Amino acid sequence: MRLLLISNSTNPGEAYLDYPKYNIKEFLGEKPLKALFVPYAAVTFSYDEYEVKVNSRFEEIGHSVTGIHRFDDPKKAVEDADVIVVGGGNTWKLVRMMRDNGLIGLIHEKVKAGTPYIGWSAGSNVACPTLRTTNDMPITDPKGFDTVNLVPFQINPHYLDAHPEGHGGETREDRIREFITENRDVYVVGLREGTMLRLEGKDLKLAGKRSVRIFKYGQEARELTDKDDLGFLMK
Repeated sequence: MRLLLISNSTNPGEAYLDYPKYNIKEFLGEKPLKALFVPYAAVTFSYDEYEVKVNSRFEEIGHSVTGIHRFDDPKKAVEDADVIVVGGGNTWKLVRMMRDNGLIGLIHEKVKAGTPYIGWSAGSNVACPTLRTTNDMPITDPKGFDTVNLVPFQINPHYLDAHPEGHGGETREDRIREFITENRDVYVVGLREGTMLRLEGKDLKLAGKRSVRIFKYGQEARELTDKDDLGFLMK
């Protein structure tokens, strides 16, 4: 498998998908590719608008995307895709739309067979076994929590260490610790903004200038960097 799982699309003060665009270019290579883009996580703007925004960045690096919503048969679009790109937004809506269109198992098989997969935020969430470590509000019923299941661990994108002054609620770490208490055999990767995971076969590495925080029940949380081998997460 080949996966590029990105925490966030945009760093503060930067253009959309600007910081990861060269990672995407390196991942896809020099040969121009037309990727299938899944915009279903969009809620407050149209799929057409989303496609234009993503395509403009991909064109800068010699590639392009076409939204799956433009195809009469979304299943065939997945079957014919050379690359699958899943954008961020609301994970619950994304999963509901993918399920309604019969795409979850199909994308799993397609990517397992070698088709490159790129996702950010919600698009990284759905590469996990379930959507249960998303940060998003459940604005719709996804008809089940299971997702594409390309990796055996869970990702919490946009992971934050901060506990704002005056905030009495749980920190992100508190919530992840609740998850691992109920799911004791599952690793959770706190993927900070500006970072991404790249999987090539069995080789899993971090890209970006910040570390990731790794959670597992019964273990102290660990900080790992781009110098560390994260392959143990795939076992």
